[in-house]
Amino acid sequence: MSREKVSGLVEIREMTIDDLAGVFHLGEQLFTSDFSPSMYRTWDEYEVTTLFNSDSQLCLVAELDDDLVGFALGTTVEKQNSAWKYGYLVWIGVKPGLQKGGAGHKLFAEIRHRMEGQGVRMIVIDTDAENEAGINFFKKQGFGNIQKHVYMTLNLAKQRRRRKAKNG
Repeated sequence: MSREKVSGLVEIREMTIDDLAGVFHLGEQLFTSDFSPSMYRTWDEYEVTTLFNSDSQLCLVAELDDDLVGFALGTTVEKQNSAWKYGYLVWIGVKPGLQKGGAGHKLFAEIRHRMEGQGVRMIVIDTDAENEAGINFFKKQGFGNIQKHVYMTLNLAKQRRRRKAKNG
């Protein structure tokens, strides 16, 4: 089956409560610490349920032959004293092996359409600076103005262990 043909058969629809487990488990496969060891957002059940409960119109799934093969989870942000409404594409993922078959493009096109319908003037995404596949995907969707930012962490658990070991 060619990639174009796979893309044509992929159906995009709004996520339902019955999709929560499938989306969560697919995200577990995709968003591991190997994917991005410095991710400031972590993939967990609260990410999926919170977005689903707060902005279900921007929670989409991709299906191929009744099999969940991808998802996009987004939200909108309105800043005080700003005329602009922003869309934030929080997560987008496609099942391994199908990632260049068009499902991601279809998911993005639909979430963009829905955000535009909600009055969004700018869509924001973020990804790890070393996620070349993700950056290339977003460039193909029209994103630009790539900004590098400093991201720092402080692992308190490691500090506690060191102090305990030091103090014996």
